[in-house]
Amino acid sequence: MRTYLDFEKPIADLESRLEETKKLAESSNVDVSEAVAVLEQSIEKLRREIFQNLTRWQRVQLSRHPDRPYTLDYISLMCNQFIELHGDRTVRDDPAMIGGFCELDGQTVMIIGQQKGRNTKQRQHRNFGMSNPEGYRKALRLMKLAEKFNKPIITLIDTPGAFPGLEAEERGQGEAIARNLKEMFMLKVPVICIIIGEGASGGALGIAIGDRVFMLENTWYSVISPESCSSILWRSWNFKEQAAEALKLTAKDMTTFNLVDGIIDEPLGGAHTDHSAMASHLKDVILQNLAELNALDTDERIEQRIDKFCSMGVVVE
Repeated sequence: MRTYLDFEKPIADLESRLEETKKLAESSNVDVSEAVAVLEQSIEKLRREIFQNLTRWQRVQLSRHPDRPYTLDYISLMCNQFIELHGDRTVRDDPAMIGGFCELDGQTVMIIGQQKGRNTKQRQHRNFGMSNPEGYRKALRLMKLAEKFNKPIITLIDTPGAFPGLEAEERGQGEAIARNLKEMFMLKVPVICIIIGEGASGGALGIAIGDRVFMLENTWYSVISPESCSSILWRSWNFKEQAAEALKLTAKDMTTFNLVDGIIDEPLGGAHTDHSAMASHLKDVILQNLAELNALDTDERIEQRIDKFCSMGVVVE
């Protein structure tokens, strides 16, 4: 059964009426094709109106939709022969960060990403997509492995942040993320980073230094979540909508600020409405950009990557 967000309630009401009309036709053999066509047109029109005028907070809600595709969903839909690799060779394996080699349209690539869970048990196992230091160290190990075999790297970012627990700090959470930032700048292979859901703080940035950084249409990328920002500024989560507006954290905002390279369109209604179509479009974007990056000289590619990030935040008066 589909999950509807608060602002989708008008659509839910119309779709409920549509279902009732179809059931009536089945049970009474009455021709309701005209009524069905009118309802379907109304639903399509209303959906377009709503999704063309989303607030920043509503896009944050969409990025967290429980039916939204996660990293493993994209891997299963885009890739062949995925071989997951485990462990950081220091502490343990972190289920919140996954990665491995796979075949993408005939090319072998290393794909790394944060993974959330669908139910309570999975969410606990995946730690709600919040990686510990060993997750970032595993990611770096896999990146270095890809570099060794000259394979491109794809990272899929979807996290509410790095795990903030005491044990994570004791094992060097900040150092692990900082090391990833440094090492990713110098990787000799093409790196494409895509925010597929939430992109919060250093937890996202720890695997988001690349030659190309993209955001899906209904995602967010910021140093802090709207709820946390609200709790700091207003001592309450009740002002999260205002915080989202002030943070300017959507894909459109990030593109305006030249912090990401582009926006990847989602199906009307969000990525969760059609996993296959979303994965197919994402795959096309990845392959197109891989072709462009593979054509560049290694040193030139690294220099462009460094220049891109060094130019962020620079103001000339």
